[in-house]
Amino acid sequence: MARNEGVFRRPDSRYWWINATLPNGKRVRQSAGTEDRADAEALLAKLKLDAYRETHFGIKPQRTWQEAVVRYLELKRTLRSFSDVQRICRHLDRYLGDMLLSQINGDVIWTIVQGELKKGNKPATVNRYMSTVRSLLRMARDEWQWIDTFPKIRLLPGEVERDRWLTRVEAERLVRCCPPHLAALVRFALATGCRAGEISGLEWNRVDLDRKTAWLDQTKNGTPRGVPLNADAVEVLREQMGKDLRFCFTYQGKRITSGLTNSAWQSALAAAGIQDFRFHDLRHTWASWHRQAGTSCDELKDLGGWKSRVMVDRYAKYATEHLTLAAGRIERVRVKDVASNVTFLTR
Repeated sequence: MARNEGVFRRPDSRYWWINATLPNGKRVRQSAGTEDRADAEALLAKLKLDAYRETHFGIKPQRTWQEAVVRYLELKRTLRSFSDVQRICRHLDRYLGDMLLSQINGDVIWTIVQGELKKGNKPATVNRYMSTVRSLLRMARDEWQWIDTFPKIRLLPGEVERDRWLTRVEAERLVRCCPPHLAALVRFALATGCRAGEISGLEWNRVDLDRKTAWLDQTKNGTPRGVPLNADAVEVLREQMGKDLRFCFTYQGKRITSGLTNSAWQSALAAAGIQDFRFHDLRHTWASWHRQAGTSCDELKDLGGWKSRVMVDRYAKYATEHLTLAAGRIERVRVKDVASNVTFLTR
């Protein structure tokens, strides 16, 4: 028999539940989150009023920051950086926890920025928080239609991009100082630009050495992509064949799952005389080498699996071959006097 509409109690819950059809035709069956019947009935009345106002007057129901965070995290759950997104949302909760999305204005954003700067956080850290707020609010406006507008959020200037990469000589020295299993990871990263997690999770069933291609299913942005394998990458993979039936890179018969900033990595850096260098900087090194070799930004974008040119453009400064002609326009002209065999310089 169908349950009557309204609020009711379930035998397996201490809270009151709501079962109703709203004025917009939407069916609602959810926990009221309260043990007080009057509060549950008040929530049901609010749901009905919001649905009526939205249907007849086009007035959107008021949504809270916490409601938006719940949906936002659900959509971001498949990202490899999901734990970072969770951490940032928890941090922002101290500023935005009980706020309605419509209450988040320029003054609120200013409060967050100033609060974080006073703690001594660098612009790069504050910008990560601001980027998350902007991403969530944009999604609430454009995809969920929960709000019509949100304040313009500008990122702080003064953020210094990390510009750390190795020369060929430094890279070769680092490889020589690494134990075999780590050296293989480093060589593959330098040959393909793959991230640490993409390399350690690479499986043989996603590698075709004949076609010189690998397919990644665990990428940072959650989008699978193909990786062309040059001769250096193929050489590394061939050396790993027969060590494990599933994973391409292993250590002592097991997949490498721990972080790559362990003692072996630090010891190799120290032995090679390399300071302030992370495993992810191998990707920066790979991209820098490509630009120095003449690879275009568009080609590099596709090779590295970036979704936009924003990250790729940071490497544009390493390619100067297209400016060689321009640089030569002010060269002094060398004129040789045949009689005296003397070269004169003139403009």
